[in-house]
Amino acid sequence: MEHIFSYHHLREFTREVFIHMGCSLEHAALASEVLVSADLRGIDSHGIARLSGYVRLWEAKRINTKPNIRIVHETPSTAVIDGDAGLGLVVAPFAMEIAMQKAAAVGTGWVSVKNSNHFGIAGYHAMKALNQDMIGMAMTNASPLVAPTFSTERMLGTNPIAVAIPAKEQPAFVADFATTTAANGKLEILQRKNEEAPYGWIQDKTGHPSNNPHELKDGGALLPLGGDREHGSHKGYCLGAIVDIFSAVLSGANYGPWAPPFVSFLPLAPDPVGEGLGHFLGAMRVDAFRPAEEFKSNMDTWINRFRAAEPVAGKKVLIPGDPEREMQQERLEKGIPVIAPVVKDMKEVAAKFNLNF
Repeated sequence: MEHIFSYHHLREFTREVFIHMGCSLEHAALASEVLVSADLRGIDSHGIARLSGYVRLWEAKRINTKPNIRIVHETPSTAVIDGDAGLGLVVAPFAMEIAMQKAAAVGTGWVSVKNSNHFGIAGYHAMKALNQDMIGMAMTNASPLVAPTFSTERMLGTNPIAVAIPAKEQPAFVADFATTTAANGKLEILQRKNEEAPYGWIQDKTGHPSNNPHELKDGGALLPLGGDREHGSHKGYCLGAIVDIFSAVLSGANYGPWAPPFVSFLPLAPDPVGEGLGHFLGAMRVDAFRPAEEFKSNMDTWINRFRAAEPVAGKKVLIPGDPEREMQQERLEKGIPVIAPVVKDMKEVAAKFNLNF
């Protein structure tokens, strides 16, 4: 059973929760915008369903709601940021602003972040660059739940990559995807709905394919994009590894199996190799390569030609970002569906802070 809530209702409730956790008004407003943007774009696994997880991390003293986010090293085009254990929902936008400032000054800006937490959907951060005629990139490492190809050990996170590219008349090209066959949040949704997972998403603790969405609790692992070697899982493994290295090895965050888990009941690795989670964000000024209007006109041509590609019977060819943009428009008008277990979670969060949901 689903309940329908307006975007503004969910965002305001989320903002109030972050304020009660101790965030400043500015940080609470930003964090709620980033978080609920996931629900708005149809990525329900990373939206309000995650709010109770942030609360539990804060209760476990793993989130600092009054962080001193600062640059600890920089060059004209690069920076390393220490998030001071703040909400990734706040740290990542700060880092993206720095990347854009550097791109405005010298053409491109690249920022690696350490000592942060889960940052919501990567696409939100990459898209910040669009209105400045820049190409935006965002990636992050995450809880180690993914087994490399041929391994039974969980070594990587779902480690998403997002790239946002502006166009002229056409909507922007926005690719935002996990480097696993499915994100962990999708398993959580299946668990709440009491449904099975498709084969190719997860394996059991011995490395055999499974369709049990609870498999991770029994020592199983998520699978890299591709699912198995025959379908290219080694390529998904490479993509996830690249994200881990750019986000964490480069910044000084914890990487690989040392990345801190999102769930508060799992202990932190006893021998950390860095600080917190890591992100990597970038911005490229289009006119650092060619005139922006010329480029955007060519992007329109690219998009229109791909839209016109001969489709498989009964299907249509999509441009990355189409489904999320259409979902956003629909949910702004009709509201956001929230499944009953998430509503129950929100009521518990509300009761904790004496709020109404």
